[in-house]
This record gives sequence, structure tokens and C-alpha cells, in this order.
Amino acid sequence: MNAHLKMDKPDDRNRLDDMAQGLLGTAMDRPEGPLKVTGTATYAHEAHQPGMLHGVLVRATIARGTLDGVEAAAVEKMPGVRKVMWGDKFLRNPAQGTANKAPVQGSSEIYYIGQPVALVVADSFEAARHGAQSLELRMTAGTAVPDAKADGVAVERPEKKQSSMGDLKAAMQDAAFTVDQRYTTPGHNSAPMEPHSAIAWWDGDQLTLHASNQMLKYNVNEVADSLGIDPENVHLLAPYVGGGFGSKLGISPDAVAAALAAKELGVPVSVMLTRQQVFENVMRRSETAQDFQLAADKDGVLRGIGHTARVSQLPDESFAEPVTQATPFLYKGENRETHMEIVRVNQTCAGSVRAPGEAVGLTALEIAMDELAVATGIDPVELRKRNIPDRSPGEDKPFSSHKLAEALDDGAAIFGWADRKKGATDGEWLIGYGMSSAARVNMIGESHARVTLNPDGTLLIETDMTDIGTGTYAILTQIAGEMLGVPQDRIETRLGDSKLPKSAGSGGSWGASSAGSSVYMACEKLRQTIAAKLNCDEGDLTLKDGTATFANKQTPLTDLVGDAPMVVEGAIEPGKTQKDFRQATFGSFFCEVGVNSVTGEVRLRRMHGSFAAGRILNAKTARSQCLGGMTFGIGMALTEELIQDTRDGHLVNHDLAEYHIPVNADVPQLSVNFIAERDPYANPMQAKGIGELGICGAGAAIINAIYDATGVRVRDLPATMDKILPGLPDV
Repeated sequence: MNAHLKMDKPDDRNRLDDMAQGLLGTAMDRPEGPLKVTGTATYAHEAHQPGMLHGVLVRATIARGTLDGVEAAAVEKMPGVRKVMWGDKFLRNPAQGTANKAPVQGSSEIYYIGQPVALVVADSFEAARHGAQSLELRMTAGTAVPDAKADGVAVERPEKKQSSMGDLKAAMQDAAFTVDQRYTTPGHNSAPMEPHSAIAWWDGDQLTLHASNQMLKYNVNEVADSLGIDPENVHLLAPYVGGGFGSKLGISPDAVAAALAAKELGVPVSVMLTRQQVFENVMRRSETAQDFQLAADKDGVLRGIGHTARVSQLPDESFAEPVTQATPFLYKGENRETHMEIVRVNQTCAGSVRAPGEAVGLTALEIAMDELAVATGIDPVELRKRNIPDRSPGEDKPFSSHKLAEALDDGAAIFGWADRKKGATDGEWLIGYGMSSAARVNMIGESHARVTLNPDGTLLIETDMTDIGTGTYAILTQIAGEMLGVPQDRIETRLGDSKLPKSAGSGGSWGASSAGSSVYMACEKLRQTIAAKLNCDEGDLTLKDGTATFANKQTPLTDLVGDAPMVVEGAIEPGKTQKDFRQATFGSFFCEVGVNSVTGEVRLRRMHGSFAAGRILNAKTARSQCLGGMTFGIGMALTEELIQDTRDGHLVNHDLAEYHIPVNADVPQLSVNFIAERDPYANPMQAKGIGELGICGAGAAIINAIYDATGVRVRDLPATMDKILPGLPDV
């Protein structure tokens, strides 16, 4: 049986609120949690195979040029070394998210320092590493463009990425209050806990690849296209993924290198990237330079918004950080311009890092809004509320739902915004308060799942959806258990296997809504089948604890299933509700900082986020996602920046010792609250994405609090001491 839904109209039945099991929305623990904390969950590099060899990639040491050859013979004579490989099928760049085809390939052309150009395979990792470090490359250097900020760099202005309505220039001239400033953000790295890795083995023409990937439906086709084989011959396994944050949306060089080596040598081969290689040859978030123009009337109502963003990218890559993504819909303004500029550079590939677009674009916008609040003398919360549009102004679409005002009021009340004290101090620490709005686009992707109700009353959920630490195992278990009245301990969820029904995968904050809706559809069909056996309408049926109740009569599910399992494949795909309505999630951030009046050091003292993201499927994992997003925001505001040597573009800080992600000492007590919301236009569960919302605007609240404490406006992130100290007041 199949159950397929295309979201062409809203589903306002709100069926999940009528269920009786009491699983959904609770803070249910992760079913796989014990496996992870005991070290028995098998991550990509832990799926060791008999006779497995180890491969280590060799990096290019020039920013542009050609690889003319390698001195393989000397290395292949080294103890334990089996093979030195390079060639046209090696990945030059990783695949972008949802690419669904091979990324740029080939060892012969070099486009950035750190590009993988060869592989050394040996009996042990240590021998392979020694061989890789010893391999001599014959290279001819070419002319590189290593610095996106250099004078005279060529700038692309893609026509499809420019938009204009009204007359912004006139709005700026006529405005009572204006902001016209440039804000810059550095490059960022996803820095997932688990480095990218893959173990490959072949059985004839059949390739099995146990890899660290987020979107198997697309990754299968990317691997197959890279190798020149039929996708039916590729079997991907990724049951546990130790974080991704966008860096594992597409395949990375380790996967193809492992497959090529395993085919060549006839034995399983493992290739794991070192932390430095993760930084150098996977994905970075592009640095940005953003020019904002805000034009407001005497009441602080926006009449014009201008947003021009410049980003960088490798040649031959179509992805550009969608910096202006939230600008068209977040605030009012009948006169609007958004522009995108791209500089082609010889640096690590730019791609999706958590909340691409809004993470950096909304950060700059919310700092600009704080500058407008200062200029107008209007409270920052009130200013934002005055500028909430009735319709998405950049495209004249209705919102599917809109809870920004509620999130602003809720966050202000919980934080105690009205009670903050201007000019407060704590010894040598200057105390300041800041806030910002949060917003993130919402969407779903086509997704399939199979649900089996067994004769013994147990449930099996199967989909190739991945769990990258976000709670997929828990959420899908809760949805199915709630719909079919089956306790958690009688449900098994299988994920991360490309032979299972194809899901949208983890990314874009669409995973839970998409995969969850496909499970929902399968369970709804099963409910209808059970109801038919009881000669009742599905809406009149109560399922709880393995028992069906209708007209005060209780029947065990085991009696209704019979001898053969009931199996349904459910599916969801986007439709008119995604095209015709502006779907978005909203929230607010409030924080208190201390800035040392002597050193300029910033310490975040407390922070709160209030979020509206439709139905919350698991209170614990949703809160965890928001806490993680807010921590991302702390890093963006205070510590994180990729640093390239402008002479050749190489990454200076390509490890976790020098790329400063927030650690425990940087993160105070964070609090999270969810605004009750149901969005029938989003999907039949009325849920929305939550994973990325918590980062969008979080850093701006901290930057705004620094200004409140010191009067120093940091427009070049992160707000390190050298940018604050010169402007500190004498105390």
C-alpha cells in the first residue's frame, strides 16, 4: 500500500492533537542514545572490514597550476605502502548540497592549496600517512587569485541574483532616519565533531560505501556519476553521522578515493580526512561584505531597504552564499534593492554551512536595525514590531503563519528586557544588553518512508534519512508511535541505508518535516486500514498502548493485523503551498554581556531565545538544536573566523586549536522557549524546521549588547578585543 501527498493545499485538520499515545512533543530520550554514549554506535570510520587497507590523501601546495606527475615509485617501496593513486576521477571539489551529480573532478588542474591530488594506500594508517607526507609532486604554478579583497579582482553580478522595486535612492533622501553602513563577516567552518571518512568495498560491480553523509538519495548519484557506474550498483551506509552542519550534504573527496582504491586493490579501503584536511578540502562558509541602507520615517517605519552582498567562490562552482535570503520578507519597506556579487578566488570551496544565507545576512541586518533603533530613539523591540509586514513585501505573498511579534514579546518578558539598567557596571566590567530578531526560510523536500505494523504489534520504520545528531531516530519513533498507539519500546527505526525508501535527507532544516511527514502519511493509511477492519471512520478510532478503541470496545492491534504484517510506504512532496506562500520560522534573542573596561574582553553573561517553528515534535531535541544554534551565534560574534594568507590563499588556522569555536567557558546558561504554533501550509504535521533558526540573528544580539555596554559599534565580525579596546570609554 502507498500513501502520497503533494502539498497543494493546507491541511488544517490538526490530527496529531487528537492522538492518545502521548509520545509526540515530549522530551523523549533518543533511542540510540545508549549506543552513542557507550561507544557502540558504528560511525563511518569504525565500520572496519576484514583485510582493510588505509588511504591518506595528498594535498596540493600551490594555489593554482597543474599537477604534471608524482614520484610514486619511491613511495611504493616504503614499508607497508601498497599503492599511490591519482587521476581524473579524484574529486577536486566536494559536492554541493542536493547536487545529485559528480562535483568538479581531476588531479591535473590545481585550484587551491590543500586540494586533494593523490592517495597513498598502505597496510596501516601510519604507513599511509608517512607515504603521503613523503610523496613528491611535480607541479607547475599558474596565476592565482588568492585574496577576495584585493584591488582589481573580477566581480560577477548574476542577473538572477539582483532585484529592485520602488525607488530606494529617493526613499533614502526623503527619510527622517537612515542607516548606510558596511558589515563584514569572515569565513566559517562547520567543524563537525566527526571528521569526514569513508570505507569502501566491492562485490563484483557492487560498491558498498560506509561514509559520513547527510543526504543519501543525492549522494548515491554523486558517487555513481563520479565513478561512471550505475547508481543501482552503489550502496551507501550512514546510520550514525557525528555532525555535519552542511559539510556532509554532498560527497567529499574521501568517498571517491576510497572507492577507486578498493576497486584497484580488490580489498576494502578506508580513507579518513585529518582535521586539517576537513578545513582545507571540504566546505567553508564564504566571507561576506554587506552594504545596508535603511530608510525610516519619523515613526521608525521602514520605507526602504537596500542590501548588497559580496561573497567568494572557486571557479566552476554555481553555489553562492544566499546572504540576502531573509531581506525580502522580514521587515516592511516598499522601496527595496537586493544585490549579489561573486568574486572568484583560489581558496577552499565555499558551500553550505549551517543556516546558509540568514546566518550571516540576518546578523548584519539585525546590527543595522539596532543602529536604526539608536538613531530613532525607539526601543529595539518596538522598532521591530512596527516593521512586521502583513505580506512578504519583496514578493507580495501571504505568510503561511507569522509569529515574530509573539516571539519578540515572549523573549522580552522572559529575559526581563523592560527592567534592564542602562550604564550598569560590575567592578571593571561594563554591562550591556542586546536583542535581535530570528528568521529562517521553511520548506520540505520529497521524502519517502516505509512503516510496517507486525503481527506481534511491533512497529518498524524504514527510510534512508540520516541522523546527524539532530534527533531523527527519536522524532520518527514518536510520530509513528503517536499515530498508531504503540509504545516507544515496541518501535524500531532504521535509518541511513540507501536501499531504504528515499528521503529528503538532513539539511536545510527540512529533515524532520519531510521525513516525518512521510512517516505520518504511512501511519495515516495504516490507521484507515485498521478502521476499515472495525467498520468505523478513522477519525473515530483511538489507538493507545497497542489497543484499538471504538464505541467503547477495545481490540488488541495484534488481533487486527493478522498473520501477515501491514506495510505502507508514505510520501510527501512540496506543492502549491510552498510556491504560493512565504513560509518561515521566527524568533528572538536577548542577551547580557560584560565588557572588561581595561582589556576589552567580552563575556556573555546570559542569553535567551524564543522561537516559533510550528509543532514541536520533541521538546528535548528541539531545545538542543536551539542551544546549538545560539552557540554558533556566540562563535560568530566573538571567536570564529577563517584566516587565509592573502599571498597564496592557504588557510592559516585549519584546526580546532587555532579556529576558535566556543567552548564551555564561553557559553553561559542559555534558555529557550517555544511559541505555540501550527502551520497547516507547511505539512500535515503542521511542523516547521528548527535546526537552523537558532543561529539566525543570534550573533547580532551579542554585538548589539557590546554597543550598549561600551558605545563601540563593531561592524567587522568577530568582535575581538583589538576592535573594542580603542573605543572604550575612560572609566
